[in-house]
Amino acid sequence: MHAEPIRTARLDLLPLRVDHAEEMSAVLSDPALHTFIGGAPLTVEELTARYERLVTGSPHPNVTWLNWVLRSHADGALIGTVQATITGRHEAEIAWIIGTPWQGRGLASEAARSLVTWLVRHYVRTIVAHIHPDHTASATVATAAGLTPTEEEHDGETVWRLSLNA
Repeated sequence: MHAEPIRTARLDLLPLRVDHAEEMSAVLSDPALHTFIGGAPLTVEELTARYERLVTGSPHPNVTWLNWVLRSHADGALIGTVQATITGRHEAEIAWIIGTPWQGRGLASEAARSLVTWLVRHYVRTIVAHIHPDHTASATVATAAGLTPTEEEHDGETVWRLSLNA
């Protein structure tokens, strides 16, 4: 499975390229984005190295990394990312991040819904996301994408899940 371009009403989800790092470094530069996920914003050089690893792919034969940047139709700017880590044949863990200036407009929900739809079309039947219990915005995105919270926890985060019949 490979990331393919996905178009929504307001966004283009474009397969990640290393040359996205410079623009994305500015998009992800707000330290507030790390409140729930930890860490700090990466420099252009650090993000370039990270993107080089991501586009190379997982070193594990049963794991596939799929990453997209989000380009706004309104102004052509990159505004965030979505990702899916495929394990086995029918399971994926997803995540998203939207730059601070674009938050609160439903763009993360739109991107996550389109990602889940794409994954389901590619026969993924279990989709999970790990969300900090206090991160209400991400909980809203997960709900919009069809995931529901479980009683499971992973590293202090609630596991959200969508399970479809095989």
